[in-house]
Amino acid sequence: MRFHLLAAAAPLILLAACATGPGGSSASGAGLGLNTSPYGMFLAGQSALNAGKSQDAAKFFDQARLETGNPMVAEQAFTAALQAGDITKAAALAPTNPDASELSKRLGKVVIAVEAMAQGKGKEAKAILTDQNIAFPHKPVAALLAPWAAAEAGDVEGSLVRPSVRGDRLVDYFGELGQASLFERAKRFDEAETDFKAAVSVATPTEMAVIAYGGFLERRGRKVDAQALYDDYLTKEPDDAPVKAALARVAAGKPAPAMPTLREGAAQIMLAPAATMIEAKQVPLALAYLRLSLRLDPTRDDAWVMVGDLMQAGGDVDAARAAYQKPKPGSAEYATAQAKLAWTYQNADDKETALRVARAAAAGGDLDARITLSDLLRVDEQYPEAVKVMDGVIADQKTPDWRLLYSRGVALERMGKWPEAQADLQAALKIRPDEPELLNYLGYSWIDRGQNLKEAMGMVEKAVAADPRSGAMVDSLGWAYYRLGDYKNAVDKLEQAVELDAGDPEINGHLGDAYWKVGRRDEAQFQWRRVLTLKPDDKVKVATEAKLASGLGPDGPDAKLAAGGPTKP
Repeated sequence: MRFHLLAAAAPLILLAACATGPGGSSASGAGLGLNTSPYGMFLAGQSALNAGKSQDAAKFFDQARLETGNPMVAEQAFTAALQAGDITKAAALAPTNPDASELSKRLGKVVIAVEAMAQGKGKEAKAILTDQNIAFPHKPVAALLAPWAAAEAGDVEGSLVRPSVRGDRLVDYFGELGQASLFERAKRFDEAETDFKAAVSVATPTEMAVIAYGGFLERRGRKVDAQALYDDYLTKEPDDAPVKAALARVAAGKPAPAMPTLREGAAQIMLAPAATMIEAKQVPLALAYLRLSLRLDPTRDDAWVMVGDLMQAGGDVDAARAAYQKPKPGSAEYATAQAKLAWTYQNADDKETALRVARAAAAGGDLDARITLSDLLRVDEQYPEAVKVMDGVIADQKTPDWRLLYSRGVALERMGKWPEAQADLQAALKIRPDEPELLNYLGYSWIDRGQNLKEAMGMVEKAVAADPRSGAMVDSLGWAYYRLGDYKNAVDKLEQAVELDAGDPEINGHLGDAYWKVGRRDEAQFQWRRVLTLKPDDKVKVATEAKLASGLGPDGPDAKLAAGGPTKP
């Protein structure tokens, strides 16, 4: 994924004309660790932007801009600064020249307006946001921000006008929610409550609306009503951390949350269009809106987590980690952010750091943090400790989540404690009888042990029917046929599994075994050799090498694969 707001449009001939020539260097370029021309700076910036390294791109483009004066390079510098979160810089570089792209100029106006609000210049921001030149795709954002800018400018009546963009439901809904907050600021509490009630009375109210209305009720001394609102929402969204935190606050008798400041309210309202852009896969605009939201309120932990997700997806792991480290202990997003931070290290094969981060987060007793620690321990094959952590998590719950039972069951099975593992898996399946992963894991485990064969085969077939594009599940079915001696059907299913997940070493190994059993020995050896190119784990590697060396294939004494078909959670 690439975070492009603009295509690379700078005329290369203009940049080349500004180069210092062979052996020449830019003094500022040397400061960035480069010995290159402005043209080289531009290319370095483009490469960094393509790789998702927006902070590096911002430095390179800005240096090229300073040395060339090229407006097209300045446009790229604006893009990179915005993506890197340097809104003050981006506002200074906002494109205004006639040759700049119209979309960039429109976005530039929004950036300038947000920067003005961040500096307390509400009147200036209001003038920009109400300018009819801010059109698609930024008109909804401008409409939602304008009342907050009016409030900052001291225009109370102007701030209470509900924003509207014809045919835009997002503006209708979140404009009403923003108006409710601004009515509260104006001490027009009855009108505020009318809007708040409307926002939470829709079929699927947003978390933002529930939190906002609940806070209003708490500030009005109506904690019983606030608690009922939070309880009702959690019956539909039981895992919602911010609402759970709000409910815990009320239950503990703690003070009501303060009314959001103008900048905090404006920052919050920008999350709605950002989330909409993420859903529409318009990642560059989503990132831009999140960065603007954080310029207004750098303490918005939910926005930092969203930025981290986008930066990680774009390949900028360092920026993702920096974002995940922003939420503070005690905040509703802290456990989520720490979990994602830990997984960035796990995915980079830095297991030690991943576990250190997860242990530190879990030390505070947070449920989600402890689950993350258990998951990492299980993935790292530290099964006894994973089970110990999960024992405590499950004991703390009145009704254990099926996923927790499943997780512990997998770890117990890997430890060789099958009776205990089977009990957990069956308990999880009783709670969630149609869950493909459970059906697959328990069904295969029975088949591999020669237990409940007819029921087990039906479970695996049901899992594949529910998720036919899962190479791991189709592999389980194929391997089940293999274990039952039906090698013809095993080959058929395992070939399908390899097509679905060609890079999985175990699936390729299974297909090789099935080929061997039906007499296709050359193809079997080809599959096993392929397994060795796919970075298999040590057990699979040893088994595969034994099959190739012995000449006996899967019938050799040392050739049995250590793991069968169930997906490793």
